[in-house]
Amino acid sequence: MISIEGLKVEFGGFTLFDEIAFVVNRKDRIALVGKNGAGKSTLLRILAGLQSPTAGTVSIPKEVSIGYLPQQMQLTDTRTVKEEAEQAFGHIHELEREIERLNRELTERTDYESESYHHLIDKASQRAELFRMMGGNNYMAELERTLTGLGFSRNDFDRPTSEFSGGWRMRIELAKLLLSHPDVLLLDEPTNHLDIESIQWLETFIATRANAVILVSHDRAFIDTTTFRTIEIELGKIYDYKVKYSEYVILRKERREQQLRAYENQQKKLSDTEAFIERFRYKATKAVQVQSRIRQLEKTERIEVDEIDRASLNLKFPPAPRSGSYPVIAEDVSKRYGRHLVFEQVTFTINRGDKVAFVGRNGEGKSTLVKCIMGEIDYEGKLQLGHQVKIGYFAQNEAELLDERLTVLDTIDAVAQGDIRFRIRDILGAFMFGGEAVEKKVRVLSGGERSRLAMIRLLLRPVNLLILDEPTNHLDMRSKDVLKAALKEFDGTLIAVSHDREFLDGLVNKVYEFGNQRVTGHSGGIYEFLERKKMDSLRDLERSSPIPAPEEEISPGANKRSYEARKEQSKAIRKAEKAVSETENQITELENRISALEIRLATPPEGVSADTLYNEYANLKKRLSETLEQWTEFTLELEKIRE
Repeated sequence: MISIEGLKVEFGGFTLFDEIAFVVNRKDRIALVGKNGAGKSTLLRILAGLQSPTAGTVSIPKEVSIGYLPQQMQLTDTRTVKEEAEQAFGHIHELEREIERLNRELTERTDYESESYHHLIDKASQRAELFRMMGGNNYMAELERTLTGLGFSRNDFDRPTSEFSGGWRMRIELAKLLLSHPDVLLLDEPTNHLDIESIQWLETFIATRANAVILVSHDRAFIDTTTFRTIEIELGKIYDYKVKYSEYVILRKERREQQLRAYENQQKKLSDTEAFIERFRYKATKAVQVQSRIRQLEKTERIEVDEIDRASLNLKFPPAPRSGSYPVIAEDVSKRYGRHLVFEQVTFTINRGDKVAFVGRNGEGKSTLVKCIMGEIDYEGKLQLGHQVKIGYFAQNEAELLDERLTVLDTIDAVAQGDIRFRIRDILGAFMFGGEAVEKKVRVLSGGERSRLAMIRLLLRPVNLLILDEPTNHLDMRSKDVLKAALKEFDGTLIAVSHDREFLDGLVNKVYEFGNQRVTGHSGGIYEFLERKKMDSLRDLERSSPIPAPEEEISPGANKRSYEARKEQSKAIRKAEKAVSETENQITELENRISALEIRLATPPEGVSADTLYNEYANLKKRLSETLEQWTEFTLELEKIRE
């Protein structure tokens, strides 16, 4: 569908892409990988038509539609959530208005026997059939299903978008994009603003309903689930692997080892040949052999080893000053915004040296509790920090708070104190801001580069309680690995709010689960937590209102109903969830069959009449409409049970 040839991009003498070429095929699932600043987002912008390359061509057929979700965008706040999402169906609304105009004209005219009147009837019938085939009668069910999948409740649909945070408004933009069903979907860090449940929903959507997809993500589990082709960008070149990310990592290592072996073997042969030439260059009896060796050298095609970006990120936190035995103690902590209760009667103790994770759906209070611990917002109950606790806090929007007018060097120099000021360039170099990169303005940095710069500021002073709110957003995989390794070695206490499964695995020794206005503690790592709750994956987290396991109960006051009542509700929820899930599977199957039939309709096979295919298409569309209505009923029933 898309052909890229000889693509070259230069910035002020620096070559970002050096004549790269590849093809995007229908139904491709491509992961763009590479370190921050390698050009992943730039390539997506070029494919979206928002940026022009220095040289080369990008060939996109006119009939191919492109949908692009950037990392950051300007959002409007003049509509409700549903009205904003409905913008994806502008073509259906336009057709609906045309049908209304044609019907109005039919009622106003009286020349019933005229040829033009009959032509008008045919046109109105054709448009009505097209409206039905485009899903004009059931698009609202698809819209509601998509918004629900991305974490919105039905009560949110009529709320103004201005009431939502930037992350939730990005979800609305993502919903619009998915509902428009583009031929090529370009996603730049789509999981940064999604909770675990919504990430899993998006994984299913991409796997079953999307067309071609090119995405940038630093979530290994996400790209391994959603893509089966990996394009690596490294030092201006691309390497195209027709495998998923986990296999690409192995193949990349093998490629490098094979190149090294071939290179070393050739270098030995070349060295032997050159030694022979030098030894016998002036002996007449060896003249023929010498000339033969010289010609052989000239004809030899030299093996090249892929240049490797050897910039390294060496991250080490300063030794943590010793704190009291219990850095954080919470007793009956509750938080309300007006009538809205976020959580209540939260009670827990975090021991010195603990590494804990806050997990759960967005909006359940993870970041809110962090702000309570930080003393940034008021709350009910008691929160006590231990003796000599010194907090290092990395907020979700930490990278956005940087002054864009400053250079990288000035940003760190402004907060550095004492002898550390003499080591600023060394520290920046360790974070891949070496040489001239320290003179870059913050405004030209990529999202990952900004996050690294914000992390440096956190490292400049010793702390014993690290609170990191989504620290891996925008970080590339190598940076995440090094950050994770450094946090494992950190000898203080850690609270990590994260939806990144790979990042939390092996890092935390306790999980605090947020949901249903409660907070529950679970000993062990993230996958022990899942196993204990009998979940197959984090997808199941917060899909229901589980009966608390006999673990550390952090919100005992929330348990106001009897055990039997909660047991019955839990049973009813599981039954309703099963009905919703089965209906969603039926919808996916019908949509896949309709997509396959649409391809056959474009080029009907010999011996099959178009009428037969159209009848089958109409029946499938009717079944889809009925199934979508069923899904709506089951979803409403599930929400009613959960209330």
